[in-house]
Amino acid sequence: MQEELWGTLGFNGDYSEAEPTPAELQALTGEVILEFGAPWCGHCQAAQPVIQSLFTPGSQVRHIKVYDGRGKVLGRSFGVKLWPTVVALRDGSELARVVRPVSSGDVHALVNALAK
Repeated sequence: MQEELWGTLGFNGDYSEAEPTPAELQALTGEVILEFGAPWCGHCQAAQPVIQSLFTPGSQVRHIKVYDGRGKVLGRSFGVKLWPTVVALRDGSELARVVRPVSSGDVHALVNALAK
């Protein structure tokens, strides 16, 4: 798949049932916030303001928001066990991750990893 099909620049409010393959994700260039969760998940809903705070106006960080669940290959390849799991990537490599963020302090590691 083409890179521009996966996520939007800046915050993306919608989960996608389609997901990139692990190989497609590794081929992406630039910075990516990869979020695993489900729209009905209370923890995911509560985390949205915190996740949105990762994106500034005009952000060049891509946000891929994957509707995770049984049989989803990408979530299993990342070892996702709880939602939301948010992973910071640069050029397809994982920099940092946070599980069930509830405050801006929880995403501090992601912000720092993307700033380097």
